[in-house]
Amino acid sequence: MTPPMARLAVLVILCFSAGRAVAETSVPTSSDAAPAAPAAPSPSAPSGAPAEPFAFADFTWLTGNARTKESPLSTPAFTGELRVDVDYVHDFNHPRDHTIVGSSEIFRSGEVQITQLGVGGDFHYQNDRGRLLTQFGMYSQTTPRNDASPARGQWNLDNAYRYISEAYGGYHLDVLNGINLDAGIFMSYVGLFSYYQFDNWEYQPSYVSSNTPWFFNGVRIQIFLSDKLKIEPWFINGWQSYGMFNQTPGLGLQVLWRPTGSVSILGISTGARPLSGIPIACASTPTTVSRSSTSTVRSRSSARRRSRSPSTRDVSTAAA
Repeated sequence: MTPPMARLAVLVILCFSAGRAVAETSVPTSSDAAPAAPAAPSPSAPSGAPAEPFAFADFTWLTGNARTKESPLSTPAFTGELRVDVDYVHDFNHPRDHTIVGSSEIFRSGEVQITQLGVGGDFHYQNDRGRLLTQFGMYSQTTPRNDASPARGQWNLDNAYRYISEAYGGYHLDVLNGINLDAGIFMSYVGLFSYYQFDNWEYQPSYVSSNTPWFFNGVRIQIFLSDKLKIEPWFINGWQSYGMFNQTPGLGLQVLWRPTGSVSILGISTGARPLSGIPIACASTPTTVSRSSTSTVRSRSSARRRSRSPSTRDVSTAAA
């Protein structure tokens, strides 16, 4: 092809390409515009769907709540969890055998000890739910030792539950803002502190908190009346016990209201019989925690329960 013919061919190709681009990007006039196609339905939840409980703010600042906000082990059906609590404690009383008494969190002086090694996580598939977390280390010895219920009857309940911190299964109902029905072994609904030290503001809770229930074995119903209010009745074997001390089960109730992201109001009541048979009835004054306050006011019955960073389908408070 001669140079003039080559230039002519290039010119024709450029003109064809430019005309094609203009035709594809030009806006049709009102006379020849095609009617707009209907918009595709939005995949998001309908506007009338209930809001997720306590999801309107970040409550990880509360004591008894882990500060973690995401998990690298999260899948659509399971969110994994690993907890390792290793401590070194020095007692100025210098116990000869290194034993520390009067605490449910620290147990040996002058030694490095694994207090808790927990492996497990949360199961969540459609409306089915559950949680499992192991309990290795010092907790596997000290927690069962404080429960006298295995001495009643046969089967070694302390050995059966020794290495289990939490184990329950349940079902989620899409009613109101959600209802959870769970059965198994849970962290206690009583109070503010968590059984797991990483979740708390300080490592050693007060003496009163340290001697209130860390766990319950029974059934709970979490009723979310709104995204700011939860009512949680419980039916349990006893006051931090694997079994039942006598013929009377324990009953309890937690009411949690979080009107804003800076205020959490918790009310608890419980009734149970310890080994002595004397009934325990605690109707607690509501506990209020404010983000701006410099101190926390707790009633005598305040205790702990685990409160992971609140999952929208499982919001409990911590044990104190």
